[in-house]
Amino acid sequence: MVSTPVRFDTRDLVTGTGPFGPSEIRHLLGCLGSDASTHRDLRLAVKELESSGERSPASSVRLGVCHYLLGSSQDAIETLRMSDGSAMALYYQGLSHAALCEYEKAEEAFKAAQRAGYDATACTVAIAEALRSNGRLEDARIAIETIGEAKNASADYWALKGSLHAESGMPVVETAELLEKALSIDPGHPAALFALGVINDRIGNDSEAQSCYERSLERYPTSIGALLNLGLLYEDKDDFVHAQKCYKRILAAFPDHLRARLFLKDSSASGDLQIGEQDQKQRDRIDQVLTLPVTDFELSVRSRNCLQKMGIVTLGDLARISEQEILESKNFGETSLVEIKEMLASKGITLGQFAAPVAVAEPEPEPVEPSADEQEIYSLPLTELNLSVRARKCTTKLGIHTIGDLVRRTGDDLMECKNFGVTSLNEVREKLTERNLKLRGD
Repeated sequence: MVSTPVRFDTRDLVTGTGPFGPSEIRHLLGCLGSDASTHRDLRLAVKELESSGERSPASSVRLGVCHYLLGSSQDAIETLRMSDGSAMALYYQGLSHAALCEYEKAEEAFKAAQRAGYDATACTVAIAEALRSNGRLEDARIAIETIGEAKNASADYWALKGSLHAESGMPVVETAELLEKALSIDPGHPAALFALGVINDRIGNDSEAQSCYERSLERYPTSIGALLNLGLLYEDKDDFVHAQKCYKRILAAFPDHLRARLFLKDSSASGDLQIGEQDQKQRDRIDQVLTLPVTDFELSVRSRNCLQKMGIVTLGDLARISEQEILESKNFGETSLVEIKEMLASKGITLGQFAAPVAVAEPEPEPVEPSADEQEIYSLPLTELNLSVRARKCTTKLGIHTIGDLVRRTGDDLMECKNFGVTSLNEVREKLTERNLKLRGD
């Protein structure tokens, strides 16, 4: 079981000459997730090591491991190659290669670490995880089954076994039981929490999924998958600030990450749209105020008679007439003007604030009857377009279930759905273009 970490001197651990092995690294990981100052101290210690002159092989191991923990996997590989070639250096080279999706190199490094004497169970699980990530599921299953009794105490083993079950289409209950075994050993195991988050995400249990993703991110280095999925859950709750923080954390480590960059762009646009919706609510409130009759307010007889003669019935009428126009009315003097202005100010509007342009609606074009071939395509379910998760969620919210439902919508119709940004709109247009179709109005 992982206990609550006790505060310790991060700088001394990283830059000093004391022990720096698996137990110290586990302790550092626990503090990184529970104490924000540890993250700051770790970055300062890394900068101190980087700026030092010649480093010893041992200090290169410390620096390389810390690079990996902070998400700088490429720097970790380059630094660890200059280290002492120890089992731990090789193991963390493997983890860094895996983080960069270089799974074959990761497998080689883990095997080398195992030959050099690193924990056999940890290396075997890491090799199997590299095989799974590389799409070699059967090889991964064979690899982890070589682990003996040590597997019973390995959270990594049960988390990987649960992930393999999930990818093989095994029942959700059985998969969850394996992941819970991992969490019974290590309650904060990031891979097990992420896999449980995905399961809950798929069955629509958003609150539990969010909790799992958030807990998984308390360990370093953070999971890109967890950050992306958590960002989308935040967006579904209109929490665009936290969603953007998720995407920015990915881009801090991987500036060229395409999905994170696109998601950040869409989330920013949706956040702006939400502000627009708030503005709309404010405008709706003002519109309601403008309908109030002037007879609802206590006015002098002279002011009331003048307004009646001018045909002014509501506050909106006053907001659409200039001060000069109202003063041109017979018997309407400065005293009445002040009285009117005070009445309007009490409702947050001013005299002559709004114009009243007449909007002319453009006639809708006559619909064109689709051909027989088009009707056949229109009847196909929307799943035929293989849209992304984000685009699919938005179209479902809009009640779009067939291709025909989609092509009868305009781009503006789709953009009205929250979280449906320019990237999703371009995706829909590309999918329709593949079938020689367009959105209405394109």
